[in-house]
Amino acid sequence: MSPLHVVILAAGQGSRMKSARPKVLHPVAGKPMLHHVIDTARQLGADRIHTVIGHGAEQVRESLPDDSVNWVLQEEQLGTGHAVAQALPDLPDDARVLVLYGDVPLTRTATLEAMVGDLDDHSLALLTVDLDNPHGYGRIVRNQAGRVQAIVEQKDANAEQQQIQEVNTGILAVSSRRLKEWLPALSNRNAQGEYYLTDIIAMAGEQGLDITVSQPLNPFEVQGVNNRLQLAELERWYQHQQAERLMTEGASLADPGRLDVRGELSAGQDVWIDVNAVFEGDVTLGDRVVIGPNCLIRNARIGAGTTVEANSVIDGAVIGENAQIGPFARLRPGTELAARTKVGNFVETKKAVVGEGSKINHLSYVGDALLGCNVNVGAGTITCNYDGVNKHRTVIGDEVFVGSNTALVAPVTLGEGATVGAGSTVTRDVAGGELTVARGKQRNIAGWQRPRKG
Repeated sequence: MSPLHVVILAAGQGSRMKSARPKVLHPVAGKPMLHHVIDTARQLGADRIHTVIGHGAEQVRESLPDDSVNWVLQEEQLGTGHAVAQALPDLPDDARVLVLYGDVPLTRTATLEAMVGDLDDHSLALLTVDLDNPHGYGRIVRNQAGRVQAIVEQKDANAEQQQIQEVNTGILAVSSRRLKEWLPALSNRNAQGEYYLTDIIAMAGEQGLDITVSQPLNPFEVQGVNNRLQLAELERWYQHQQAERLMTEGASLADPGRLDVRGELSAGQDVWIDVNAVFEGDVTLGDRVVIGPNCLIRNARIGAGTTVEANSVIDGAVIGENAQIGPFARLRPGTELAARTKVGNFVETKKAVVGEGSKINHLSYVGDALLGCNVNVGAGTITCNYDGVNKHRTVIGDEVFVGSNTALVAPVTLGEGATVGAGSTVTRDVAGGELTVARGKQRNIAGWQRPRKG
């Protein structure tokens, strides 16, 4: 099989987006559209990916500092044919070439595999779609035998051709040798004054090439983005696909229309996800996990039977089975919670390893800490881990009880079974089994008069 080279056109300005950001960097599902297309090309097994850039070229390059992508600069935007021509010097003569678009982010890999699988030097593969309203798209013109003859752009189409509902998606595949023959022969004598890539279809027909036509399962696969309305439409379609997948795999969603997956979400059986949950990065939910409303889960693993109550943020954390999180909890990167742990309302953790059965119930900050099993951390407890320059660690042994409103000034160790009285500021290690009370002595002053306003 000849090598597969993918050329991605990403040089357009996208003026209708009304944005200083290059159009192809606007996100769908939390990832720039161009990155979706590049990922698809990689999934196809492309031997080389060539991305043609123009407007905002430096921003586009900086978004993906990857040496495996060949960046090709199109200094003047003179049409799709001219854009592909900029990549010609980098295309080997024996390559199969697939042309994709940086603002068409959701084409399925399977759709493209069907196009390029049997491609050879005597064929051209074209992806088309039937639309109820084809306005603005190039029309697929066929002869009486049903064979594709040409593609006529909207502005160049006559009244009869404008009635055609089969339209060009712009996505095609052909041999490199043919492109090198045809692209230099393109003309810009048309309504737009541009060099149309679509004109090579007529050339292929004249030379008797076999023009194979395929269509995607859903028109959204090939929908491009020209404005923010279309961007939002694609976002909702993508999220609908994610919701359908999750429900098919055994998860229940309170409202499939109020789910956002911005990465890879894997869910076990009998998972329950309430409204407005957002999943970013790589997230795994075990069986019977419950996610309450308005939660953000990012790059996390949550064990079976765990409940995450409303308005919690879990970021870069690993949570064991049958844990209880929230409401209004924040688990920051490096948090590792063992089974049957509890992190309650308005608790923040960071780089905290918490043993089985331990509880941090209310209004506390635990950072850079190692907690053993069955520890109880009272409300308002803080691990004072930062001295202004360096971070220090707090170590709390098994069965320790920390009273409310305690400050643990790291580095400090509380031995197994130790007890800390409420309101203490602990600056020295506490041995196992000891009680420590570190607070000022209480004084009650009889007859004291509260100050009064004059």
